[in-house]
Amino acid sequence: MARIVLTDVSVTINSVDLSDHIANVTLNQSFAEVETTAFGDSARTRVAGLGDNSVTLDFHQDFAASEVEATIAPLIGTTTAVVIKPTSGTVGAENPSYSFTVLCTDWTPINGAVGDLSTASVTWPISGAITKATS
Repeated sequence: MARIVLTDVSVTINSVDLSDHIANVTLNQSFAEVETTAFGDSARTRVAGLGDNSVTLDFHQDFAASEVEATIAPLIGTTTAVVIKPTSGTVGAENPSYSFTVLCTDWTPINGAVGDLSTASVTWPISGAITKATS
């Protein structure tokens, strides 16, 4: 199996490609643990419950038209589509796309100290399932 160094991740938010303004991306998938142990069982048993997924993005802030602030600020408090791929190449078995809807719950438009790069970091909950495509 090939290893991958992330240098060309594709991140599209609300149909806007913001890949060149993102320094870090984490797509987290988790499921609730539901116990199903019954009388007579000799050990605990469990099944997966509801999924509770999220995405974390670290942005390099940009106030220009059609860039970070112009794209994200109007979305706060609403849901929007996000698509993430390991590279900007064509979707395939070695470059799957992950599509989902996020609830934009927070935004910090100005963040940094004197001389720092202006950044913004968000962790948004995913509303619904994540769809993985390989073609």
